[in-house]
Amino acid sequence: MRAVIAVAGMGSRFFPIAKTINKCMLPILNQPVVAYAVADCVAAGAHEIAIVTAPGEPGRQVRHFFSEDLDLKAYFTQRGWQDKYASVADLHSQAAFTFIEQPRDDRYGTALPALVAADFIAGDDFLLVAGDDLLLRADGGSDLAELAAARATAGAPAALAAATVPGAEAHRYGILHPRAAAGHQLLDELLEKPDDYGEPTAYINISRTLLPAHALAYFQKLTPAANGEYQATDAITAFARDHDVLIHPIAGQYHDCGNPAGWLAANNAAALAQGLATPGPHA
Repeated sequence: MRAVIAVAGMGSRFFPIAKTINKCMLPILNQPVVAYAVADCVAAGAHEIAIVTAPGEPGRQVRHFFSEDLDLKAYFTQRGWQDKYASVADLHSQAAFTFIEQPRDDRYGTALPALVAADFIAGDDFLLVAGDDLLLRADGGSDLAELAAARATAGAPAALAAATVPGAEAHRYGILHPRAAAGHQLLDELLEKPDDYGEPTAYINISRTLLPAHALAYFQKLTPAANGEYQATDAITAFARDHDVLIHPIAGQYHDCGNPAGWLAANNAAALAQGLATPGPHA
């Protein structure tokens, strides 16, 4: 199993800072958001990871963070700061990283990372993960590892991680509408922000999917959606018409760090989890 982590978005909701800093490199405490996604992929068994970046400075930042910097390492060693550098060195040793630039052309959307990483996937199962979201687990577990285990148990070729929200909030999200089969919840269809969902709870898509290599054919057949984007959810929905796709509810807290409010909430939650902050009156 390999992993493809998508961090090529423009980060428009973080402008103007996103002009220079890739939003996936914004910190959750002292680690960039994308480092948490990498750790989750490794925990799931993916030790070959492609990070799909935008060209230019945002991509350079990601490559630098996940690559050895011998000058910086020597500088820290000379000053007796080996322990500080060790936390970065651990990241470098977790996996073999491949960096792929997603061209800035007339194509845009969440399906592009899988398409540009097709040669990297090379016939293996692969995780497709957004690098600007965060899953926090108080018990130290990995939702992606559990996703992989659940797929194996169900005998399904693909699986989607899902967060659960009240049905009254379904209109804010892309909803994974399930069908029951052999004691499992399988993807029936994906509903884009339904006005009236009508169920007490809803599964929402959180851009963490485990797919077989032959699912790439569904990405390659995509045409632009009504908004002009090539959407991964369209490819996955088409795949689900022909194959079982397991819906697996996560145990952790999901945080959308792709916008300032979500990023701040994620930092507050991480600080609380590590005992670095105390709950406010509304926590």
